[in-house]
Amino acid sequence: MSLKERDKKHLWHPLTQHKLHPETIAITKAKGCILYDEDGNEYIDAIASWYTCMYGHCNEYITNRVASQMQQLDQIIFSGFTHEPAIKLSEALIKILPDNQNKIFFSDNGSSAVEIGIKMALQFHFNKDEKRHILIAFEDGFHGDTFGAMSVSGLSVYNGPFEDFFLEVKRIPTPDGKNNEAILNTLNDIVRTNKVAGFVYEPLVQGAAAMKMHDLKGLNAILKFCKDHDIITVADEVMTGFGKTGDYFASLHIDTKPDIMCLSKALTGGLLPMGLTTCSEEIYQAFYSDDIRKGLFHGHTYSANPLACTAALASIELLQSETIQQNIKIITASHNVFDEHIKTHPKVKSTRQTGVIFALDLNVEMKRYGNLRDKLFQFFLDRGVFLRPLGNTIYIQAPYTITKEQLQKIYQVTEDVLEIV
Repeated sequence: MSLKERDKKHLWHPLTQHKLHPETIAITKAKGCILYDEDGNEYIDAIASWYTCMYGHCNEYITNRVASQMQQLDQIIFSGFTHEPAIKLSEALIKILPDNQNKIFFSDNGSSAVEIGIKMALQFHFNKDEKRHILIAFEDGFHGDTFGAMSVSGLSVYNGPFEDFFLEVKRIPTPDGKNNEAILNTLNDIVRTNKVAGFVYEPLVQGAAAMKMHDLKGLNAILKFCKDHDIITVADEVMTGFGKTGDYFASLHIDTKPDIMCLSKALTGGLLPMGLTTCSEEIYQAFYSDDIRKGLFHGHTYSANPLACTAALASIELLQSETIQQNIKIITASHNVFDEHIKTHPKVKSTRQTGVIFALDLNVEMKRYGNLRDKLFQFFLDRGVFLRPLGNTIYIQAPYTITKEQLQKIYQVTEDVLEIV
């Protein structure tokens, strides 16, 4: 019996309506930028498996380091204990994070990293005997699937059944350069009548909103407003972090730095699950007290798992290497060339790019999950490319190790699909 058939017996896949999509693709091997299925087909992983495997699958620099660590220390509780992989990772991270970040809290995934960031923002004010319970977030944002993360997310396709149970959130539009002043006016209205604790945002690019990109000056103005009103800023860099926008973090492009940052996905190069929530010394000091109740009572069994820490440290070393930094520049330049070529196509409504993230909108209306989207997805697979359209948006976020030939193939199938729209 094939893996696909065995899968159907017991497995429930994420973001999947199994009655409409009964088939899965069984992957048996992955190396570099290539996925191999049980039928012998090969696919270029043009989205780095949800933006995680940015150094290619099964990167030996990472796997060898983790294999060595497995012989030394596999897992240890992180409450009351510590270990060198976590310490070395913290030292490496602090060197590349925005200079106001000083403390690191471990978890298991991106949703949890955001959940912790929200709890930090709310408890920061609580610990100072000031009750603030309102959060601000962008329209169409996505921050994860736990309840706090869902609360600040704006995509009802994911959140519909749970909205009655959410934290209270006020939403604002994303800045586009034309609405910047109007957003600041809206913020003034919100803070005048509400006790606002924090602002949770994806800096520069909203991933699940089909790579919606922001005006940098407008975002900086929003963050400055928050600083001026003692609103804790929580940057969700789960998608944008670790080089994708051209700098180590999207927040480094912005003058006003966040109080709290949430990291995951490419953190470990896709090898092992891990989430991080980092914060400034000011945030940490609000929890540092003789009163035990002011501590952050949040913990995960696998917090700071030594193997995941080792993978993350190796990934950061790769990110800082001359080879990867040069590859990021090459991919960015290649996207620029493709953008100039494709943006005038009559089937293309618009294009946009930030660093290695490229997106184009088809000049056609279609559902986020629907027949046309499924048709496009299958078109790409049949031609050996794994691309996962978001509604009428086709986006590319390939590993940094992708070859020039593989990148050109992605561009070609993207152009070819315009003929069937």
